[in-house]
Amino acid sequence: MAILKVARIGHPVVRMAAAPVREAEIASADFQRLVDEMVVTMHEYDGVGLAAPQVHVSLRAVVIEVPASNVRSEAAVPLTVLVNPVVTPLGDERGSGWEGCLSVPGLRGVVPRFNRVRLEALDREGRPYAAEASGFFARVIQHECDHLDGKVYLDRMEDMRTLSFLRELHRHVPDAEEAVD
Repeated sequence: MAILKVARIGHPVVRMAAAPVREAEIASADFQRLVDEMVVTMHEYDGVGLAAPQVHVSLRAVVIEVPASNVRSEAAVPLTVLVNPVVTPLGDERGSGWEGCLSVPGLRGVVPRFNRVRLEALDREGRPYAAEASGFFARVIQHECDHLDGKVYLDRMEDMRTLSFLRELHRHVPDAEEAVD
């Protein structure tokens, strides 16, 4: 499997709304290879999620995986493939947390997100998948699904003064949580 090149902010694909994946396309060898390569790429860059537009493919597909050893999460999230996801907030309550992004390397900022969301999508085999998520998993879902609409975490920041280079953040705010990447 290949490690794919990650699109950085400034590349048009990062800011485009992605096209839905046709259900007939999900089982194709090309789409399945894309999913496999997205997983390999996410692991290579120590991410917990990756959206297809981040690897120069303007399709509504996301991979998420949070290992049990990840201190940011209350629980592990097994490898989850989301095709054409729809995210619905469950309530108005929001929480703020540090986020980063493979498409905006080296920077972090504080981003408000809904604390709880409902997720509906198709899985890797094209079967319906639904889940309710809270905490870090809800944050990762929202972050990755934003990419499908051409948004990055910078667009969600309420106070740009929190935008920090990772190295400086660790040096001057040592208790800052690790960010979503």
